[in-house]
Amino acid sequence: MGIYINVGNAGFQRVRNGEYVDKSGLIAIVNSTLFTERSFSCVSRSRRFGKSVAAKMLCAYYDHSCDSRNLFADLEIASDPSFEKHLNKYPVIYLDLTSFIVDKRDDSIVDKMDVALRTDVGKVYPDIPAEADDRLMDYLLRVSEATGQQFIFIIDEWDAICREYAPGTEAMDRYVGWLRRMFKSQDAARVFAGVYMTGILPIKKYKTESALNNFIEYSMVEPVDMAPYFGFTKDEVKSLAEKHRMDFDELEKWYDGYQIGDEQSIFNPNSVMQALRSRRCRSFWAATGSYDAVAHYIQMNYDGLKDDVVSMLAGERCKVNPTKFQNDMSIIRSKDDVFTVLIHLGYLSYDWRKSECYIPNKEVAGEMVNAVEANNWAPVVKALEASERLLQATLRGDEEAVARGVDAAHDENTSILSYNDENSLACVLSIAYYYASNDYIVHRELATGKGFADLVLIPRKNVDSPAIVIELKYDKAVDTAIGQIKRKQYPFKVAQYIDNLLLVEITYDVASKQHECRIEKYVS
Repeated sequence: MGIYINVGNAGFQRVRNGEYVDKSGLIAIVNSTLFTERSFSCVSRSRRFGKSVAAKMLCAYYDHSCDSRNLFADLEIASDPSFEKHLNKYPVIYLDLTSFIVDKRDDSIVDKMDVALRTDVGKVYPDIPAEADDRLMDYLLRVSEATGQQFIFIIDEWDAICREYAPGTEAMDRYVGWLRRMFKSQDAARVFAGVYMTGILPIKKYKTESALNNFIEYSMVEPVDMAPYFGFTKDEVKSLAEKHRMDFDELEKWYDGYQIGDEQSIFNPNSVMQALRSRRCRSFWAATGSYDAVAHYIQMNYDGLKDDVVSMLAGERCKVNPTKFQNDMSIIRSKDDVFTVLIHLGYLSYDWRKSECYIPNKEVAGEMVNAVEANNWAPVVKALEASERLLQATLRGDEEAVARGVDAAHDENTSILSYNDENSLACVLSIAYYYASNDYIVHRELATGKGFADLVLIPRKNVDSPAIVIELKYDKAVDTAIGQIKRKQYPFKVAQYIDNLLLVEITYDVASKQHECRIEKYVS
């Protein structure tokens, strides 16, 4: 048992000793790639989305120095036809690059890493001497030819060096060269049955081509068939909530919202597990990440980026083209690049069908608010802080207070958002009612037909508050949504609350630059 080779299954054993959500189906996907043209995989996903757990699981499954049958006997993979074929059949090299980043932050990091791995492999094969000038790949080729064995190479945090060293530095150039020598030469297929790299970023592009274009890439933007293994699914979280007697709706509000590939509802797994352990939902982001990352990127304000961040806080979605990003956090040239890196970091979710990004849940929205505060966007901060007061004024029917609150939100946001049509008014109102997302599911432009309500607040489960329908008009009399409701032409979501429903009419007069509000309790 070595430091980097044949490390055994202790890492995954510790995972199984705790609460484990079965993601072993990932193994079947990797098995299907072994000894094929697709045998080199780079799986990138955000921090806190189970990258290291997956790497430990694969290590335990493939490593021929241990017997892992009992670890997998009750898991999904045990019933897969490929289970027996590959279980504990290979010498496995396992490299966590962060272990080198911590202590060896200089240009020789790649050379030191190569020597450490080659030395460790040499201890397992003492009868196969290394030549004086052998690099790791040279020695692995020598071992493979002598033994007939092919290796599984698992790299955790493969992009750690890319995140620490700028492009063009000696360390970065050496690392790219090392990766190419290891995995892109004609020797790679002779040495490796399969390679699995995981990190935050996909492989760096040079012009339009990947630095390692022989790798199959799976990412937050393009997960292919690995999407269900990027996080927890809704059914998995429902089962956990029932087991731990936690409120599923609260878990959903805080940690759901990621659309990954065809999976419409993926939860942040780390946050879900921490919430179960602590018995309450809150933001666990600060433990492994920081809003500084968001603040750094959004302060660039490419092409009205700040306006878009504000609109996403208000529940909007923004168009994004992720194909231009060079997969390098230090090379940011456009708003699309900023959005794409934030998708890879987990601060935004990506809808590939519509090419749109959005803030997925309450936990991430809180980090975005922190980033807004860090960027000194005082008008937006004031509107967000006032949003609780506005909701309370609405619930108690204080029309004057609501009008004043909307006036303030208007005045405080005119420096950031244009305010010349109903959509701008709706966006500002969504910011003004930001606090409502704690107790309500907020719908923009909920409709059964053209022109229904601009803002509809549906109470969350166990919230004893009325539903709220808000109709917004820019320099026009209000009659559309309210009139429809009074004519009993309301959608199903509103119909459920018809006996506990507030109708709110808000107009903006261009001449006076003032808002007027009318609130009434609907009587069926």
